[in-house]
Amino acid sequence: MNMRPALQACRSLLFAIRSIRLLPHLLLWHLSPRRDLITLDILRWSEAFLRLPENHADARTFFVLMIRFKEYRSLFYLRLGAAAGLVRFLCPPMESLLLFCEDIGPGLIIQHGHGAVIVAERIGAYCWINQQVTLGTGPRPGSPILGDHVRIAPGAKVLGHIRIGDRSIVGANAVVTKDVPPDVTVVGVPAYIMRRDGVRVREEL
Repeated sequence: MNMRPALQACRSLLFAIRSIRLLPHLLLWHLSPRRDLITLDILRWSEAFLRLPENHADARTFFVLMIRFKEYRSLFYLRLGAAAGLVRFLCPPMESLLLFCEDIGPGLIIQHGHGAVIVAERIGAYCWINQQVTLGTGPRPGSPILGDHVRIAPGAKVLGHIRIGDRSIVGANAVVTKDVPPDVTVVGVPAYIMRRDGVRVREEL
């Protein structure tokens, strides 16, 4: 006897039941003044993690992201602002992820956000931040500014009022306390430039 249809039906029913609590979230998404930003976030997360044949910022995709990814919940609630207090108890965010930034561009990915402390002046469009990352104050007072398409690898520390240039990568466990130009990869403690425009180098910041 083929149990696959029955199993699929059970999964669909369970998904529907778990999605009921998210109906208020769906309403707040569509009423939010940041609706377009939230939509772009959903498209980016679905492309990165759901591997759907076509990426759609529809209700089902939103429900899947909210159910599977606590990191996405944290970002969604930040987008909602004060309105998040009305619904966050229904689907709690990741408690070990601290996210404080008023100016975040579209499509931010926070992957495995456990232990990440993200305090930034600005995070550009389509950035990617991994677990145990620290963005915050350092030798220069203030918080970092990330350009567009920046990637911060696991365990990296980006400290002080410094700028990370567009399309740059901060390697795992690097400690960055100086400005980073665009299109480079930095590694090490203290960080130095290991790659520029795809060419291997060794340059001080």
